[in-house]
Amino acid sequence: MTASFIHEKALCESSRIGAGTRIWAFAHVLQGANIGADCNICDGVFIENDVTLGDRVTIKCGVQLWDGITVEDDVFIGPNATFTNDRFPRSKVYPQTFAKTLIRRGASIGANATILPGLEIGAGAMIGAGAVITRSVPPNAIAVGNPAHIVGYVETQEASPVTASTSDRKATGAVATSVAGVTLYHLPHIEDMRGSLSVGEFERSVPFLPRRYFLVFDVPSREIRGEHAHRLCHQFLLCVHGSCTVVADDGKNRQEFLLDRPNLGIHLPAMTWGTQYKYSEDAVLLVFASEYYDAADYIRNHDEFMALVKSA
Repeated sequence: MTASFIHEKALCESSRIGAGTRIWAFAHVLQGANIGADCNICDGVFIENDVTLGDRVTIKCGVQLWDGITVEDDVFIGPNATFTNDRFPRSKVYPQTFAKTLIRRGASIGANATILPGLEIGAGAMIGAGAVITRSVPPNAIAVGNPAHIVGYVETQEASPVTASTSDRKATGAVATSVAGVTLYHLPHIEDMRGSLSVGEFERSVPFLPRRYFLVFDVPSREIRGEHAHRLCHQFLLCVHGSCTVVADDGKNRQEFLLDRPNLGIHLPAMTWGTQYKYSEDAVLLVFASEYYDAADYIRNHDEFMALVKSA
């Protein structure tokens, strides 16, 4: 086991420093901080008392971690990233407790990003340089801008090869994807001088008999819907007006699909983590569900979803 290393010009008051961790010059670690193993704390970093770092965390130069911040394993924090723990700070006025901020395992925070207090950065998320994070970021999301908005998901395959049949917008049939059980359906599109018509048949072109439907509309383009899986329920999504993007995740593969016409549908079977985002201003998303609404059927925590996938 490799001993920790503390540079002669660092000030480390904590005795809870994991094996193999390196703390470099001009860093200051207060007495109450907990630092995991194999971390790299670069020059000029300040870490307060109520801070916990997991293993293999990298903190680049010029970062301050204030009371209330927890950083899980394998997180990267870029130079001069800024954390806060009080939404309404006043000089010499202190809250009873500081807001808690959680950076989940494997997340990366770009240089000069600002993280407002009381938020959670999801596992595997990627925060762009200079982003201002005003709301929690879901797992694996890529967030950029001020205020930050989600522009994609890491390690997500683009679906353009799957939807290449856009060259023939009247093509019909089902197309398998790289996500287990997820299928794209090109439904009939009939067009004449009277207008256009698209049709689907339940238990045929729609692969189940629905018990309910719902419509999603008037969604601001920066908002995200879904972010859950179902234990039993199957869903069939059609963007009947405008466009939106669907991300489907089976716990091993993740793929992104653009629904941009009313005769293009996607089947999300049970135990598929589904997210919808990049809504156009005029988007209307129609969803058929195989089951009646049951709150117990929803899996809203991605860690729980991954645990269930691994145990299946």
